[in-house]
Amino acid sequence: MAATQRIAAGAMVAAACAASLAGCATDSNGKKEGASGPEQGAPAPNSMLRLIGDGSTAYTGSQPHLPRPERLSPGQKPPQFVVFSWDGAGEDSQKLFSHFRKVAKENNATMTYFLSGVYMLPEEKRDLYEPPQHAPGSSDIGFNDEQGIADTLEQVRLAWLEGNEIGTHFNGHFCGPDGGVGTWSVDEWKSEIAQAKKFVKSWKSNAGLHRTDPLPFDYDKELIGARTPCLEGQKNFMKAARQLGFRYDSSGVDNQVWPKKKEGLWDLSMQLVPFPGHTYEQLTMDYNFMVNQSGTETQGDPDKFDYWGDQMRDGLLKGFYRAYDGNRAPLIIGNHFESWNGGTYMRAVEDVVKEVCNKPDVRCVSFHQLADWLDAQDPKTLAKLRTLEVGEAPRQGWASFLSGRPAPAPKGVPGAPAVRQ
Repeated sequence: MAATQRIAAGAMVAAACAASLAGCATDSNGKKEGASGPEQGAPAPNSMLRLIGDGSTAYTGSQPHLPRPERLSPGQKPPQFVVFSWDGAGEDSQKLFSHFRKVAKENNATMTYFLSGVYMLPEEKRDLYEPPQHAPGSSDIGFNDEQGIADTLEQVRLAWLEGNEIGTHFNGHFCGPDGGVGTWSVDEWKSEIAQAKKFVKSWKSNAGLHRTDPLPFDYDKELIGARTPCLEGQKNFMKAARQLGFRYDSSGVDNQVWPKKKEGLWDLSMQLVPFPGHTYEQLTMDYNFMVNQSGTETQGDPDKFDYWGDQMRDGLLKGFYRAYDGNRAPLIIGNHFESWNGGTYMRAVEDVVKEVCNKPDVRCVSFHQLADWLDAQDPKTLAKLRTLEVGEAPRQGWASFLSGRPAPAPKGVPGAPAVRQ
């Protein structure tokens, strides 16, 4: 997968949290439609703030706007989960991070932002990064500058306070056989993860932004999942992640079926959905749609931009309705904050958010929330859900399928009530 372009210098950062951390989320939506339980209160007051390390991060209490998961009742139809996730999340001059935060809030959605650690590290401090199998200071996506770090910090802070998840996309985004993440050992993955955490926890010292408010969370506790660069190196990464207490991984490719655990982690892989105009299916990621439309050329034929965006939008919607009307398997979607092919994929994703996230029984959630819900379910219920194939709805209906009791006999067969003439 091509590396995300280096974050450019953005506009001057707004003073969103000048008075207090509590003020950052006063305009957030309340309880999400279809949520399984009440929110856990408003953002923590300043009296709960406990600085961590150099003050780049702080404990401020439980994350606001995080629903409490509830177990399905016998015979209850499962909700339709949809996860929108972003690789290498950062705010640059395109302002796509802030834009999709707004889109999410307007459509009862929360999302997962996989933050690249080097986006918290200024160019002049690049040698602090010691990537496995590469020279210190190496990175295939570059580093950042003070303004880019400040702009990204603002978005990460607000996103978390609005109930979104901050995961990791690690650091240097190395792909391929020559030192790429697919060749890394378990110990090398542990080093990469430790450094990704370190850069998020020490941006004040590294970038000199001592007057900037801390991120309002303990990253060691909040970081529970990731997606590997180019979807490579999953096997050894998962071994390292399990030992470090992660709860899920989204680095694989799967069909639209209910997830299960691998290596002790929830396997929340992206999925294959219909690809309009083709006989084969397509991975639910903007980059993969692009490669199958314009190759590795990120700005192809402008006359085809609208058509390509419509293909992605319609493919994702076909996948959504196949699950919504079928087995209700969570739909997992991956994206990048990029303007490939004129930004057509950003339009496609926004169109999908607006169409699906306000429907009955639909929950557009982060991976964190999905993992919480899966952990709260009866393992036997999840095992039963996993017997449903792609797009397969229970033949006797959900009430019978998940009731734990035998399905009633249909009329006109032995054992059914007699039919009066």
